Amino acid sequence: MSTPTLPFSMTEVEIEYCVPCGFRERAIDVQRAILNGVESELDRVVLTMGDHGVFRVTVDGEPVYQKSEDEYDIDGIVRQVRQRV
Repeated sequence: MSTPTLPFSMTEVEIEYCVPCGFRERAIDVQRAILNGVESELDRVVLTMGDHGVFRVTVDGEPVYQKSEDEYDIDGIVRQVRQRV
């Protein structure tokens, strides 16, 4: 007797940050806030090293925060992530 297969939906949050700019601590702070806010609804939170001033947060590839376009607000980023999961 086989069990039915449930659809698998993986929710991934990626935080890409500029290493030369020193954004690692900011990325870790955002990661911690996201995990504190919505950890049980996520499959993965990934830190990705970048350069050229990047600081971007995406949910399943869709941007929810980009340093070049948005004001930095950890609570606002967590709210945007929560709306996407």
